[in-house]
Amino acid sequence: MSAEDLENYETDMELALYREYRDVVGLFSYVVETERRFYLANHVDLQVRSAAGEVYFELSLADAWVWDVYRSARFVKSVRVVTFKDVNVEELAKTELDLGGGTGFPR
Repeated sequence: MSAEDLENYETDMELALYREYRDVVGLFSYVVETERRFYLANHVDLQVRSAAGEVYFELSLADAWVWDVYRSARFVKSVRVVTFKDVNVEELAKTELDLGGGTGFPR
């Protein structure tokens, strides 16, 4: 396999991951970013903790999707993250579902 073949393979995997994200984002209520991962989730519990003078974050997610091109199963029942780095949690805006004569879900 050449370097170009490998680069094309990685590009195709990233594009497939983006398309999967686009298809599933409407199923979730929150976007969560940590220093290592990007998640979609329907339940988020973020706790600020301290031990030995250090502050850290304990994050619990339920019904989640993980942005990771190398995971074979991106849907997970629960996730627990402990980190000393920043955590960003955003609630997604829900658009109204068009049940009329539309051609499907908007992209």
